[in-house]
Amino acid sequence: MTTFTIQDVSRRSGLSEPTLRYYEDVGLVGPIDRDESSGHRRYGARDLDTIEALACLRAVGVGIDDMRTYLANRTRGRAAAAEQRDLLLRHAERIEAEIAAHRVRLGYLREKAALWDARDRGDTAAETASTRRLVDAVGRLGALR
Repeated sequence: MTTFTIQDVSRRSGLSEPTLRYYEDVGLVGPIDRDESSGHRRYGARDLDTIEALACLRAVGVGIDDMRTYLANRTRGRAAAAEQRDLLLRHAERIEAEIAAHRVRLGYLREKAALWDARDRGDTAAETASTRRLVDAVGRLGALR
């Protein structure tokens, strides 16, 4: 059976060694086998598979509790398909809301830059138009708070 050190798993998954230890401490993975002579962790292929799934979930901002649910659903297979779908869609909706908020912020920054560009060119008509659009952008920013 092929085993992997914590360094190997860290490199493969992109998760830091402290994160891997933490995931073991909170029960997301493991218990991880230990080398009899050194006591160092030795991860198996199943551990690596689980950790790679956790790394993907972490990359999209899924929290520990939902990671735990995801892993439990994964074990249940088809019987948990609807719950798994709903968990993932809930996070997709959260990311969509974050994207929308970033678009509002981006719009504000672009409009503010357009205002200063108009001022730099001495174009009062463009500055006035940009100021009106900027007022709308500020209102959208306020809605994010």
